[in-house]
Amino acid sequence: MTTGTSRPAATDKGISTFKGQDRALRSDRLGTGGLLLSVLAATAPLMVVAGVMPTTFAVMGIVGQPLLFVLLGVVLVLFSVGYAEMSRHVHNAGAFYAYISRGLGGLAGSGAAAVALVAYNALQVGIYGIFGFEVSGLFATYLDIELAWWIPALLAAVLVGALGWLKIDVNARVLGVLLLIEVALVVIFDIAAVADPAREGLSLHAFNPDTLSGAGLGTALCFCIAAFLGFEQAPVYAEETSRPHILVPRVMFLAIGFVAVFFALSSWALTVAAGPSGIVGASRKQSAGLLFHLTESRLGDTFTDVLHVLFVTGMFAAMLSFHNVVARYAFAMGREGLLPAAFGRTTGASGAPGTGSLLQSAVAVVAVVAFALADDKPAGDPTAPVLHLFTWMGNVGALGVIVLMAAASLSVVVFFVRRGAGRAQAWRLACSVIAGLALLVIAVYTVKDFDVLVGAGPGSALSRLLPGVIVLAAAAGVAQGLFLRARKPEAYAGIGLGNEAFQLDKAAGSDA
Repeated sequence: MTTGTSRPAATDKGISTFKGQDRALRSDRLGTGGLLLSVLAATAPLMVVAGVMPTTFAVMGIVGQPLLFVLLGVVLVLFSVGYAEMSRHVHNAGAFYAYISRGLGGLAGSGAAAVALVAYNALQVGIYGIFGFEVSGLFATYLDIELAWWIPALLAAVLVGALGWLKIDVNARVLGVLLLIEVALVVIFDIAAVADPAREGLSLHAFNPDTLSGAGLGTALCFCIAAFLGFEQAPVYAEETSRPHILVPRVMFLAIGFVAVFFALSSWALTVAAGPSGIVGASRKQSAGLLFHLTESRLGDTFTDVLHVLFVTGMFAAMLSFHNVVARYAFAMGREGLLPAAFGRTTGASGAPGTGSLLQSAVAVVAVVAFALADDKPAGDPTAPVLHLFTWMGNVGALGVIVLMAAASLSVVVFFVRRGAGRAQAWRLACSVIAGLALLVIAVYTVKDFDVLVGAGPGSALSRLLPGVIVLAAAAGVAQGLFLRARKPEAYAGIGLGNEAFQLDKAAGSDA
C-alpha cells in the first residue's frame, strides 16, 4: 500500500490495524457496486426531488436550479480530482480528518475529526424528524390512525442501529434495493413529464444563465450542494474494499457524475411539468407535495401512493448510510486515541464497528426524545419541533461537511507539495485550489443566509448559534489535539495514520 510518507511500511498483511485484528475493519467486503450503492443512498434521490428541489424553487425563486446542479457537479468533480488522488495514498476510515491531518498536521486533524463526528451525526439525526412526520402521515391517510411522529422515528433508530451491527455487505444490499427503486420511480416521472409537458413545451429555459440572477443565488447554492452530500463518503469504506486505491476514486467520480446528471434532469423535468414560468408559483403552493401533485395527474393515484411509501424508505436508506459513516468515524477516532479505545474495536464475526454504531444510535435516540418532549402539538401537525429537527440538524451538518471539503482541498495541496510532488501533481493541485475557493464561497453564503436556511427570522439568535456548533466542535477537537501533543505525544503522532501505525511500529521493532 502506498502511504505517502517517507517511513518504511511492513509487508505483512496478517494484521491490518495497529491494535490487532479485533480493531480491524474486515477487508474485501465491498466491490464497486456495493460501495457505489452505499454512497449514493446517502444522497436520498427521492427526498431531494420531492423535498429539496421544490423548497429551493419556492424559497429562492430561481428557475435555473438544473443549471446549478451542473455547475456544482463541475466544482465537485474538481474537488474530487485531488481528493481521489489523496485516497490512493491514505486508506483510513477517518477519511476527511485523516486526509486533513496528513496535510495540515495533527491539530487540524483532531479539529476535523470532531467536526466530522458532529456534522454526520447532525445529518443523520435530522432526517428522523421528517421521517417520523411522513410515516405518521401515511398512517393517518391510509389507516386512519393518528400516530405521534416520534414513535416511528424511535422505531427507525432501533432498526438502523440493528442493521449497523451487521456486515457492511448486508447493509449495502439493503441500501441498494431501496436506492434502485427510488431512482426507477423518479425516472418514470421524468419520462412522464417530458411526454406530457406544460403549455410551454420542452423548454430549456432552466439552463439559461440568466435564470441564476437574484439575491437568492447564494442560498440556492447551499440547498443544492446539500443534495450532493454522500459522494465524499467513499474513502470512509476504503479499509473494507480489496483495492481501495482503485475502487474509491472510481466510485467518487461515478457518484458525482450520476448525481449531477440525475438531479439536473429531474429538476428540469419539474420545470417542464409545471412550466418554467409556473414552477416557482407551483412550488410555493404545493411545497413538498409538488412532485406528488404532478405525478397524480400524469401517472395516477396508485403510482403516487407508491411514491409516498418510497419517499419514506428512501429517507430510511439515507439514515442507514449516514449511520454507517458515523460508526466508522468513531472507530477510526477510537483506535487513534481521539475517542475512548472501546470505539476502536470491531464486533464479532461481522467486523462492524459496533461501539461506534451504538454511539450513533444513542445520539439519535436522545435527540428524538428531546425534540419529542418539546413537542406540544397534536399528532399530524408538521410544525416545531418536527421541522426544526430536520432543518436545524440538516443545515448544521451540511455546513460542517462543506467546511471539511474546503479544508481537505487545502490539505491535498500541502500534502503533495511537502513531499516534493507539487510539479508532478500540478494540474490536480490546481483543481483542488479552484474547488477549495468555490467551497469557501459556498460556506460563507451558508453562514450568511443561515436564517433563511433554517426558517428563522432576520436577526434570530439561531442564525449564530447553529453555525456556532461547528465552530465549537472544531475548537474542542483542537483542544484535544493540544492535550494529546502535550501529554500523549505517541497518540498525537498517530492521528491520521490508522492502520499504517501498526505496520510502522512493527517494522521499527523488526529493525531493532
